[in-house]
Amino acid sequence: MPEVESYKQGTPCWADLSASDIEAAKTFYSELFGWELDAMPAGQDMTYYMARLQGRYVGGMMQQMPDMAAAGMPSYWASYIAVDDADDAAAKATEAGGTLLFPVDEVPNGSGRMFFASDPTGAQIGFWQAGTHIGAGLADEPGAMIWSELQTDDTARAVPFYEAVTGCTSEPGPAGDLAEYTNFIVDGKPVAGAMRQPMEGVPPFWMTYFKVADVDRPAVRAHELGGQVHAPAFDVPGVGRLAVLADSNGAVFSVMAAESAESR
Repeated sequence: MPEVESYKQGTPCWADLSASDIEAAKTFYSELFGWELDAMPAGQDMTYYMARLQGRYVGGMMQQMPDMAAAGMPSYWASYIAVDDADDAAAKATEAGGTLLFPVDEVPNGSGRMFFASDPTGAQIGFWQAGTHIGAGLADEPGAMIWSELQTDDTARAVPFYEAVTGCTSEPGPAGDLAEYTNFIVDGKPVAGAMRQPMEGVPPFWMTYFKVADVDRPAVRAHELGGQVHAPAFDVPGVGRLAVLADSNGAVFSVMAAESAESR
């Protein structure tokens, strides 16, 4: 079992869902991935649900904030990158041309400290300083995160931002049929990717990938559960088999069948 005890700075460590209908989201992901959900108080009469697999947390979800719903914000998956010092990372984020969207804040019960920013191309990203909660305690297992990917209209502007904030490095090169792809590198290993946004009219964002044993079956099941298939299962040479889906609230995510994230 690929259990995770800690994350190096610059490594995606967590993802959570802001859902327009949390009850529908709980049903969708519990049925699709076999998640068990633990309810945690989140202040302001809100509840945060921690998704558990094999006894370890793999992601989170909560009802969309009322002001977001009023503004017509869609449901979405947010990615978090591990940092050693949230205050230092927040300062570097603004120096590197990013915009703070949510200032550094303490998460209750000593779980950690976090902030949200947008990179210079507008992609939103969370940064997490671990306390008692390191992030996902299970990775590269069916139903758990396997990869995180920045999709943006200007990788040349975006990549230096993440390098400046976390100290990661980058390595451009082909990936499957893509002539241009960038891997973010931490301790000599690829931990995330960046590519030019493949869908016109979609603003820059971070895509969350979940591992599955068989891509075709979850794609069918997602449709049965009220979701959508944005990109039917397809093969990427040297990477694996992928599909781009949306849940019953419209939040987009991907599923991947691959031996290991290190194979990329």
